[in-house]
Order: sequence, then C-alpha cells, then structure tokens
Amino acid sequence: MVYNRESVMNKNYRLGELFCGPGGIGAAAKLAKVKKNGLDAGFTHVWATDYDKDSCDTYRKNLKAKHVVQIPIEELFRNKKHLKKLPSIDCLSFGFPCNDFSNVGEKKGINGKFGPLYTYCVEALDYFNPKWFFAENVSGIKSSNLGDTFSKILRELKNAGKGYDIFPHLYKFEQYNVPQARHRVIIIGIRKDLKKTFYIPAPVATDPEDYLSCESALKGIDKRAHNHEVTKNSEIVTERLNYIKPGKNVFNSNLPPKLKLNIKGAKMSMIYKRLDPKKPAYTITGSGGGGTHTYHWKYPRALTNRERARLQTFPDTHIFCGSKESQRKQLGMAVPVEGAKIILQSVLKCLNDMPYKYIGNNINTHNSGIQLKLNIN
Repeated sequence: MVYNRESVMNKNYRLGELFCGPGGIGAAAKLAKVKKNGLDAGFTHVWATDYDKDSCDTYRKNLKAKHVVQIPIEELFRNKKHLKKLPSIDCLSFGFPCNDFSNVGEKKGINGKFGPLYTYCVEALDYFNPKWFFAENVSGIKSSNLGDTFSKILRELKNAGKGYDIFPHLYKFEQYNVPQARHRVIIIGIRKDLKKTFYIPAPVATDPEDYLSCESALKGIDKRAHNHEVTKNSEIVTERLNYIKPGKNVFNSNLPPKLKLNIKGAKMSMIYKRLDPKKPAYTITGSGGGGTHTYHWKYPRALTNRERARLQTFPDTHIFCGSKESQRKQLGMAVPVEGAKIILQSVLKCLNDMPYKYIGNNINTHNSGIQLKLNIN
C-alpha cells in the first residue's frame, strides 16, 4: 500500500529530546531527510536532556544541539527556570526509562521507580505543544498490569497539549535494516489540528533469510576504532566459552561439571550466549553481571562496545564517552539508528504528503476514544 496526498509543507523540524541517551534518535534525525520539488525536509537539533553525564557528553560530542543539559527529569520540571531556557520545538522525542516494563526486570510497571517518569513527557507536551512526537519503550510495556498501564499512558499522551492523534506500533527492528532482534513500541503522535494520519512504514525485509546478520554487521572494524577495547576474561570464562557453540548458551551446551553454573529456578537463555553469525544478534542490553555481555561467535570473549554500536547501527564516527561499562549502558538503552531513521523519514513524508509503502499497525487504539485493543503476539 502507498500513502499519497497533496503537498502541504516543506521545512526542517526543530527537535527536542528528553531522556536523549547517547543519541540514537538524534543520530537517526541527522540522517533522516526527504526531498520534494527541489526542497529538503529534515531536522535541526535544538536541545536534549538526560540525567547521565556520560550520555550527555556523548550526545554533545556527536550531535550539534545548541543546548545539551545534564539534569534529572524531576528537577527540570520542578524548577521551571531550567525549562524556560529551552527554545521552542516542532517535534519532541523521548524514550522514558524502560526498567519497570522490561521483560528482564522485575516488571513493577507504573508502580516502580521509573514507571511514572512518562508523566514528565506528558508535561513536556503540555508545555511545548510540538507538532508531533516520537516515543519509545520496550515491548513489555504493552502487557504491564494487563494492559492497563499502556492504556493510561496512551490516553494521557492523546490528551496532552492541544490533543494528539496517536499511532503506536510494535516494531521488530530486524525487519528494518538492524542486525539485531530488538522489539520496541514506538508511538508517533501528531497534533490533531494538523489533520494528518501516520501510517506504519513497511518493513525492509520480512523473510528471516533476508535479515542482516551480525557477521555482516561486524565486518571491517578498524582495530584502532574508538570504543573497540577488548575486555579480558578470567581463565574459567574463556574455557567455558570455548565449549559453547555459536547460537548456544551455558545451559544448552555440553559443559564439563566445573564449567557449569549452579543456578536454581529460572535460567535466562542469554547467559553466556554466543551470537549466531548467520542471524541477527539477540537484544543488546545495557546492564547485568557475568554472562550477560553478549559474546562473539568466533572469539571466546564479550563484544567490544564498537561491535555493540555496529549492532545498534551507529556509524563508526559516533564516539561514546565514559568508562567501558558506561558505554555499554548507553548502547543498551539506545534506539537503533537505522530503524529510527526509517520511521522518522516516514513521518517527514507523512507531514509533507509524500508517498511511501506502509502496513497496518499491530496496536489498535481507536483515536476517537481511549479504548485499547492489543495484539500481544
């Protein structure tokens, strides 16, 4: 299917970001451009905020936002003097912390420490009234509290500011030129007075045979590349990895007794799991102890942060600041650049009434009301 209407506007959109992280969405916005009738539409980075110093340093180093502010989100909205220093924007992006919605966390949902932070994003929409927004979170947000939390979040986003039509979708980023099985809910909101309908961009690939493999993604990294330092293993970890074949983990491998893990209860499939070189990587995470660092299929070691950045489709010129563990955290929380670029370009085409291939969304919200129908598959 193709979306096409009469032309309305051409412009660069002024972008502001909350919870900006190391700049996954920002880097995507830098690359996302469309051209019509000889005119370009794209993005200008205006401001970005995050509580984490290293993330702000990374963002500042790579993206030319005029204002990059390290500040806790609570303080930003508690003291309006900080908020008033941020210029007006056309679009707002935010990936509010996913810790309480993630399938690998305690799943506290809206009752957790991080769950309620989305309310500051709603407050930002009230304050800035941007023409549209881009919101991101983990797939687990759909089913948190049997879907009640997600319904509440969507309802409040819909009613924020001057009111928004919202278009949520669960994206499988391995279908969008990302060599990683990373599934995220993206919500595009367009202000009602613009009278625009956003359609979900069609996947680049739907056949797993056509997905980008992690082997192809990690080819050709210069040994001198930034953020490419190898973390040394203990002898027992190296020995354990040598027994684990590509695509396998510590629990489904034939290990001698001394190398097995004595873990009772649930056994996470990603523990000491080595990548399958012919498939997309499994989801890159930003935290976790021994055995959770994502492991190379050929070498008995964890991936370097530059290799993780490749799987998140950051360009090699995007340099990450801070310690190796801080870089890992930043990468694990980031939105894949290439996937976000495809979505942002589709928004530009929608707003400029340009044709693009699209599919039906897999989360139905009934824009005229608050009832939510979930396809949780």
